[in-house]
Amino acid sequence: MNLKQAHYFKTIAECGSITAAAKQLFVSQPSLSQMLRQIEDEIGLSLFDRSVSPMRLTFAGEKYLRAAERMLAANAELEAQLREIRQENTGRLRLGISVTRAMQVMPLVLPVFTAQYPNVALELTEAGSARQEELLRSGAIDLALAALESTGSNLAYELIERENIGILAGRDSGIARNNLSGTPLNVDAAGGDSFVYLTKGHSARIIQDKLFRKYGLNPHVLLETDSLEVGRRVAVEAGACMILSDIYVDDYVRQRRGEFFPLKDYENHRHFYACYRKDEYIPKYTRDFIRITTRALSIQRERDREFRI
Repeated sequence: MNLKQAHYFKTIAECGSITAAAKQLFVSQPSLSQMLRQIEDEIGLSLFDRSVSPMRLTFAGEKYLRAAERMLAANAELEAQLREIRQENTGRLRLGISVTRAMQVMPLVLPVFTAQYPNVALELTEAGSARQEELLRSGAIDLALAALESTGSNLAYELIERENIGILAGRDSGIARNNLSGTPLNVDAAGGDSFVYLTKGHSARIIQDKLFRKYGLNPHVLLETDSLEVGRRVAVEAGACMILSDIYVDDYVRQRRGEFFPLKDYENHRHFYACYRKDEYIPKYTRDFIRITTRALSIQRERDREFRI
């Protein structure tokens, strides 16, 4: 049974005659009779008792009608779901983001986004920046929020927030004792201090490795961790150093008297981007997620600036 047959059969059953059904369907009576006869020949059973008027469903016809009604109802439900998707009120957003950025972004963005799009399912993949690009290219995620360089030819990048890279240092570190916080310095100014490393794949680790190679540095590694949150807390409390973005210099760092020194010898090209494949259609809810995120982080940064003043 196909949808056309289901619709025509249901109409015949409702009208009680082929003639009346043909008028309602705007088809010829002979073609409708032929369709019904073809169905009955295929299943080897009569679906209507034609000896009475109006025609009455046989037992097989009752079963056939129930199946036709289920098919038409399922199709109507599917059409409604597809219509909602076309109107972009329903869907799925597979988002890639680092754990640390998720801690910062999701509490600000998710309440606004879910209120606007309650029927969009958000699937979160937590991974470092380099891994997110791989997942994006393979089609495993739809959108990456990551610190990246906008160099991928098959990817689109929308700037969300600029990042300045520097050295986070605990107050007992040599660089903190010898320099005023906020002073731009070269990375070798901390060459005598211990460092906390992020594992490979994090954007800060990529920058760190480039700078250490440039200056021939091989500092003592106090800790290597996959968690930026663990890393910065250890650096501040243990009097060590860590390469990271200024966006992580927050109330915790200031309260624990952590110091931050912008890198004088490094021009950062890895900023926080929303990244997606150029060859993919981007639904409105995905674009709105990017817009909400950009605005939320802009407001948050302005509040932090006012607090410091």
